[in-house]
Amino acid sequence: MIKKIGVIGLGYVGLPLAIASSKKYLVVGYDTNLSRIKLLKKKIDFNNEFSKKDLSKIKNINFTNKVNELENCKIKIITVPTPIKKNKKPDLSLIKEATRNIAKYTKKGDIIVYESTVYPGVTDDICIPIIEKISKLKINKEFYCGYSPERINPGDKNHKITNIVKITSGSNKYSLNIIDKFYKSIINVKTFKANSIKEAEAAKVIENAQRDINIAFINEVTQIFSKLNLNTYNILKAASTKWNFLNFKPGLVGGHCIGVDPYYLSYLAKTIKITPQIILSGRNINDNMSIFIANKIINEIKKYKNLKKSRVLIMGFSFKEDCSDFRNTKVLDLLLYMKKKVKLVDIFDPVVDAKKVKKELNINVLNK
Repeated sequence: MIKKIGVIGLGYVGLPLAIASSKKYLVVGYDTNLSRIKLLKKKIDFNNEFSKKDLSKIKNINFTNKVNELENCKIKIITVPTPIKKNKKPDLSLIKEATRNIAKYTKKGDIIVYESTVYPGVTDDICIPIIEKISKLKINKEFYCGYSPERINPGDKNHKITNIVKITSGSNKYSLNIIDKFYKSIINVKTFKANSIKEAEAAKVIENAQRDINIAFINEVTQIFSKLNLNTYNILKAASTKWNFLNFKPGLVGGHCIGVDPYYLSYLAKTIKITPQIILSGRNINDNMSIFIANKIINEIKKYKNLKKSRVLIMGFSFKEDCSDFRNTKVLDLLLYMKKKVKLVDIFDPVVDAKKVKKELNINVLNK
């Protein structure tokens, strides 16, 4: 019987998972960020996904930065970020580090589950060999693995972990059944058993790549309609009267999922000698949408004022509305481009951590 689980990484994915799990199990919530641990113990979530009142109600979670406290957790779930490098290739350093850390405390019968977004093959071909080497245990004989992709949507108050269908997979039938049973016990909706870990990994990576491509199409036609002095939103409203029209909206596409995952898929494609065209074309359009928007603003300013005497206020710095996450925000590109054209650009965002933005990006954000 499973009594204790460990959650490795307490960010936008790990913390909701730890909280949901704590209603049925003892939970060890582990993070290498000591300040994150200290704040959580004070009932403070700097991501603003949970209020102090929410965290005050929580029991059965031990927040810690001591990895050895994961030793007695039968199921260990890794939810660390998987970003991209400057060259747009996958950065697996954090997931490898987390794997090495928990491998030291993996015992016979333990189950390691990955939720971090990866390309198909990372769990089987990279993570499992690390665990086997360090733990001296054999997969499917002495320990087991699984993959259950996260579907957290930061800032979304309606779609939470407990009411989102969970894809589950395991390294064998035994582990799949245990993993599936575990997730069923903490959510209120159904699960979907994938045939393999690789299929579950693939399902996750195409979810966001598909969305990226759909938005890219709308962004591209928006640029076309702009040249024709046509209103994109009016056109979308008209087109949406057809029952099967997908009503995506134009805009900036950043963040840690949609703006990243297509690069994981395209990287994998290149390793098997396939040159992805649609995936990277969509990424290129969305990566450059900030420049299109900036030029639209600049052309409007020119109608009324001298650019070098103009001040611009950008409202919102995070990658999406009602969210404190500014990883890979395309507003940064907009800001840097505008700064070259006008006298002064200010950023206002009451949700993001201004001190953190200053420390990481050296950019001043107004929040009052």
